[in-house]
Amino acid sequence: MPSPVDVAALLTTSSTLRRLGAYDITDDPERVDLDVVHAFLSGESYWRRGVSRERVARSVRMSLPLSVHLATATPTMVGFTRVVTDTATHAWLDDLFVLREHRRRGIAGALVEAALSHPAVTDASLQLLLTADAHALYARHGFRPFPEPGALMARHPQASPVS
Repeated sequence: MPSPVDVAALLTTSSTLRRLGAYDITDDPERVDLDVVHAFLSGESYWRRGVSRERVARSVRMSLPLSVHLATATPTMVGFTRVVTDTATHAWLDDLFVLREHRRRGIAGALVEAALSHPAVTDASLQLLLTADAHALYARHGFRPFPEPGALMARHPQASPVS
């Protein structure tokens, strides 16, 4: 059984995973621009609108982050996703976005592929995500509707306290 140190090493390989034209995809957490992630998630996304910067920072720190950078003299982050995983049974793809001015270039698909082919994700026996608007993108990478939707449950403790 891997020790926590082994898992930590697997989650932080810190490398350029792939190149797509002028864009690099990396799993280096040091290259994540939290200002860009927070601005998009809190202001533009439908799934995390209004989220605090502290919560974004914590979610990135406790996940496997992948970011996309325009490979120029001063690289600019233009896309992001993160995976919450135990590396064996579950991997949850979350918070994927590409900034509007860089869309329609295959970046989102390359980011999904980089996440799913990451060594910390490939052995997870169940890979999940939620989407309201990108079903076709994820279907191209093998995702299907949950076979038993009634078996999937969610709890939002801040929204509805348990009595």
